[in-house]
Amino acid sequence: MAFTSMVSTVPVLFFFFTLLLVFANSSSLSHDIKVQEQDKDPFVGFNIGTDVSNLLSPTELVKFLQTQKVNHVRLYDADPELLKALAKTKIRVIISVPNNQLLAIGSSNSTAASWIGRNVVAYYPETLITAISVGDEVLTTVPSSAPLLLPAIESLYNALVASNLHTQIKVSTPHAASIMLDTFPPSQAYFNQTWHSIMVPLLQFLSKTGSPLMMNLYPYYVYMQNKGVVPLDNCLFEPLTPSKEMVDPNTLLHYTNVLDAMVDAAYVSMKNLNVSDVVVLVTESGWPSKGDSKEPYATIDNADMYNSNLIKHVFDRTGTPLHPEMTSSVYIYELFNEDLRAPPVSEASWGLFYGNSTPVYLLHVSGSGTFLANDTTNQTYCIAMDGVDAKTLQAALDWACGPGRSNCSEIQPGESCYQPNNVKGHASFAFNSYYQKEGRASGSCDFKGVAMITTTDPSHGSCIFPGSKKVGNRTQTVVNSTEVAAGEATSMSLSRGFCVSIMILVTSSILLLPFW
Repeated sequence: MAFTSMVSTVPVLFFFFTLLLVFANSSSLSHDIKVQEQDKDPFVGFNIGTDVSNLLSPTELVKFLQTQKVNHVRLYDADPELLKALAKTKIRVIISVPNNQLLAIGSSNSTAASWIGRNVVAYYPETLITAISVGDEVLTTVPSSAPLLLPAIESLYNALVASNLHTQIKVSTPHAASIMLDTFPPSQAYFNQTWHSIMVPLLQFLSKTGSPLMMNLYPYYVYMQNKGVVPLDNCLFEPLTPSKEMVDPNTLLHYTNVLDAMVDAAYVSMKNLNVSDVVVLVTESGWPSKGDSKEPYATIDNADMYNSNLIKHVFDRTGTPLHPEMTSSVYIYELFNEDLRAPPVSEASWGLFYGNSTPVYLLHVSGSGTFLANDTTNQTYCIAMDGVDAKTLQAALDWACGPGRSNCSEIQPGESCYQPNNVKGHASFAFNSYYQKEGRASGSCDFKGVAMITTTDPSHGSCIFPGSKKVGNRTQTVVNSTEVAAGEATSMSLSRGFCVSIMILVTSSILLLPFW
């Protein structure tokens, strides 16, 4: 009786366990789908260079990445110790084939297979390798290796196919922006025809395998090469008045920042070669925080502004004017200052952190979730620019303290901000007073181009600038940046109107010039 009952129960138990297995598999599949969907969302990652004198150990580095909520990194090699340390984390990794290994891999399928086995199969899936970048700016930096580029890419891809990893791990190669010509307006951009014999089959490969076009895009260099043509605000993602927006005369699309224009130039260049289903991945973009006398715009304030605004721009998911439905993910160059790099000074000054994990500057990424734990209070100030002649500054100061109705009482003789007694110091206080009074609105820190926004508090001693959180030695009170004095409100619309009227206009005829 008991045996009969047990036999009759077996089909029921079998059915029950089958259901459990199906449920478990479906749960696993659901998790995989969620991971894939997460990967499709635009993200900000970081390049990690290793020319650093006191770089954290791999274990410490991974802990640092987790603390900073960094989930995407790109390595310039396939460091085994770091790949081990990244195992069983949620950090996604692009590994790289250095340019000096292209010859061996591009000439031998077995060498490519060995590379995949040693650097990918040995770590995946515990370490979430998402892509392989083959070489770096090969066409423009080592053109002699260009014929080996596609064979190397295809050999690595075939090795991934043999390991059944080709759908999880993409293969591509980063390009410099200079492979494109006539990049503004973006609608006229095209790839340098010198490289068509390589770009055409490469784009076909990327299209077939669902891999991205990797581009290293630097608005910083655009500005340095085209000062006077491209406004700095366009490069720094700063809010613009319509008069400062770049307009593509062929599409009538408005560009509020240079990076979007560069990304759209890449899409147009691909379309001109009959490829329209490959996405652009920005593998490098950033701004140096220090430079020599020839790079005066390599400053902490500009680096902070560029990278902070870049992060916000990606997370806003607004896409580009040409493709508002697609937001390119970006890898910021770079996580650490590479102090061992050769001159110029800026080469060692692209990082957000020093090698010991101390921040070079504090990003302002409020509203971007938990990303980057070195966020601050999103406070900015307006000060006079360096190198402006005293007469021009005085005229702007007179307007700020007169029609602009800035609170200039603190720069009168005997008051806390009278020293230093020079036009630049007084102008900075007046400019900032107006800027804070206007709620740090777009265009309120211009003054005919003699003012600039900074994230460094200009307060000094007992002189506390409006908007500062510091406490004055004399008054022991905190200045509140949100307070607007009675009677100032009536001047606000007039003041804004003045700022608009004195903006430096960039005419469409000037903007038709290619500027990167």
